[in-house]
Amino acid sequence: MKKLKMKEDTKNLLITYGIVIGAYIIMEIMMALGLVSYQIQGLLVPLCYYVVLAVSLNLTVGILGELSLGHAGFACVGVFSGTVFSICMQDVITVGWVRLVIAIIIGAVCAGIIGFLIGLPVLRLKGDYLAIVTLAFCEIIKNVVNVIYLGKDSAGIHFSMTDTASLGLAEDGMVIIKGPQGVTGMTKDANFTIGIILILITLFVVLNLIKSRDGRAIMAIRDNLIAAESVGINITKYKLMAFSISAALAGAAGAFYGHNFSTLNASTNNLGYNMSILILVFVVLGGIGNIRGSIIAAVILTLIPELLREFSEYRLLIYSIILIGMMLFNWSPKAQEWKAVMKERFLKKRKNEKEVQ
Repeated sequence: MKKLKMKEDTKNLLITYGIVIGAYIIMEIMMALGLVSYQIQGLLVPLCYYVVLAVSLNLTVGILGELSLGHAGFACVGVFSGTVFSICMQDVITVGWVRLVIAIIIGAVCAGIIGFLIGLPVLRLKGDYLAIVTLAFCEIIKNVVNVIYLGKDSAGIHFSMTDTASLGLAEDGMVIIKGPQGVTGMTKDANFTIGIILILITLFVVLNLIKSRDGRAIMAIRDNLIAAESVGINITKYKLMAFSISAALAGAAGAFYGHNFSTLNASTNNLGYNMSILILVFVVLGGIGNIRGSIIAAVILTLIPELLREFSEYRLLIYSIILIGMMLFNWSPKAQEWKAVMKERFLKKRKNEKEVQ
């Protein structure tokens, strides 16, 4: 029985990886044949960014069972730490993809550390209180970034929270962060291939964590915290583990996303409250705890507004109807009963076919 369960788990993992790789191959073929518009091609990097954010947030919301509204804050940390590194190292590391990979790692580490430090006090809270505090953190990060002025010259790095003049840069100096104007002078190194690799790495980390002993402990905390504590599970340790890994993956996604722009700031690039809500919508619509569902929801809800651009007057109405329809299909009792019946029929049909063979 255990061996059959392991085979089923492995099969589900391979199906998830196969969906991502298959979508990548199909999209590459379509782009090579000129069947994809420039508008859709421009969405491919943001699409990868949203998928990674949705999967990583599902680790906190679906697997750990804690409601976090600060996910965009961790992405913001990754965006600015990764892009600042790239700008500073442009003359040293001349190969774009190498610089991007290192920036992604730096973004993940910085966001993971911030997630750990935030998680220590925040994860003692529950329910609405946790959501409010993480939301406040997200807005604090965005507003702190908006008042930072950072520059570099031959003397080193200069920092100020006043204006660019107060940096006191030499003639060879360069301003990296210009307060509300954000970061300028970046090279657009992000591409669809690196985005797909980042998605696969995120899936590998999250899915293997879920199937591991640590993952079972995290889900035990979600299902019944008192029972988990009574059998000796370290609640603080496993909560911090899930929260920090989720934050680190969001930071990696942010660093990748930041390299899709030549100019970037926290306000116009939607790195605040609205982004956190959007990612939460992906998780809820795809199914809380359903990693594959998060991927599908992120893709569909990212592409729909672009595909409905021709219907400019009715675009938001159609989008809302689709959103409601997806919610009903995923969560209404009747729809769940119908899906269970269809799944049972499908499995029965496959079993009969195998017996005939």
